[in-house]
Amino acid sequence: MALPGAAGRDEATSVSAETLFALRHIVRHVPEHRLQPTGRHGGFIGKKRGNGLEIVDVRPFVDGDDARHIDAAATARTAKTHVRTFRDERERTALLIADFRSSMVWGTRRRLRSVAAAGALALAGWRVVEGGGRVALLAQGVDDQIYLPPRSRERAMAAVTATLEEVHRGSIGALETGRTGAASLEHLLEQAIARSSSGTTIVLASSLDDTGPGFDRLLVAARRRFEIVLLLIRDPFETHSPKGAYPFLVIGEDQTASMRWGFVASDRKDRMDRRIEALRSSGIDLRVVETNAEWAEIATALETVDGPGPRR
Repeated sequence: MALPGAAGRDEATSVSAETLFALRHIVRHVPEHRLQPTGRHGGFIGKKRGNGLEIVDVRPFVDGDDARHIDAAATARTAKTHVRTFRDERERTALLIADFRSSMVWGTRRRLRSVAAAGALALAGWRVVEGGGRVALLAQGVDDQIYLPPRSRERAMAAVTATLEEVHRGSIGALETGRTGAASLEHLLEQAIARSSSGTTIVLASSLDDTGPGFDRLLVAARRRFEIVLLLIRDPFETHSPKGAYPFLVIGEDQTASMRWGFVASDRKDRMDRRIEALRSSGIDLRVVETNAEWAEIATALETVDGPGPRR
């Protein structure tokens, strides 16, 4: 599918903020369940009581502040009285997690897995924004990580798409100089959970390589507080690859470099299928995103990224 502003770019191996921003036109007519201008379902604004439950700031105490909002930890740490600032939780929030580690910068058909992940997250983000919600981002590259706090409307997606392009470009550059990184997906998920408030929808796009020993348990446990949507990014080679050894070159190496070999076991697909079934049986909302699919097809797979809320 041709996208506005996409001409002349290598969409197979690079992430373009302009292209990701243009994906809005695919989903803007089929948004998430829309919120009223009040930020809540229904069209009438009633009188609110209290200060809300969502902590948005910790600042020094000033005359007139409610002593009940004093933050004991910040006060003890700084030896100065600090208070918490709250606001009413009126908007749905989604945290997008982009896995741009070395294993994701790979592909055999149409686009790299990392490029497909960026597009899928952009589509998911646009669905939330078009529905009146807020979007945050945690992007993990080969050797750098960027977090963007929740924001709303077009400005949120402008920042998200620009950051996805920046982190992906950094991963390509790191691989070209021989840096591969060693962060596990389990560690990335732990950081995402620490940055999220209860009720947040966490959307993780990854191929599930190098997850860490406790990733599956952590993912299932997180369902008690968050809505989890796992976008499994899959290259066609992973499902249609005969057992054997395959030669390949690493990014940045010229044709005179030594050939490397990758070994594929015949039961890889079966093992992944069993894992997918196990995660889904545990209640994880898992969607398979094929790297060679049209963006419109991927958008269709994300149309119901709006679950009933965190499980208790």
